[in-house]
Parts: sequence; structure tokens; C-alpha cells
Amino acid sequence: MLFLTYFSYPPQNREAVQARFKKTGGKPPEGVKMLGRWHAIGGGKGVFVSEANDPMAIAKWVQDWSDLLSLEVLPALDDAGALKRIG
Repeated sequence: MLFLTYFSYPPQNREAVQARFKKTGGKPPEGVKMLGRWHAIGGGKGVFVSEANDPMAIAKWVQDWSDLLSLEVLPALDDAGALKRIG
């Protein structure tokens, strides 16, 4: 299953977010495959696309960052899945 995750953080969390990202690389936990991540120019927000068979793996990843980031996770379809859905 694909997931879109939008993230943002307030200016006061910038240094802590950057330090954790440098230390961990923002790598996903076991069971989650990162397909791509994009950061807004100017910082403070972005989006990543990931894939997981178990939504709990995504929930764990979100929980690991929720002290610094606001995150919105949405299940997603690629074009093939969207075409299948609409018939």
C-alpha cells in the first residue's frame, strides 16, 4: 500500500529537526520502503511517498517524529490503481 505523508514544523523546531535528520537520515523503520521525499525550498514543510504492507509500520515512523513535526498520512493510489478504481 502506498502512503503520502505531508510534514511541517514550526521555526522553533528547525534546529532539532535538522539535527535529527542529519543523525538518522530520516530512514524508515523495518517494513517501510521510502519511495521519495521532497523538501520545500525555504524549509519547514515537505512530503514523502512510502510503501508498506502494514499501516502500523507507518504509524511507528510517524510516532518517532511527532514530537517535532506535524504529519498527515494519507493512503494513496498510483495511476494504475486510480484507473482500476474508476473502471
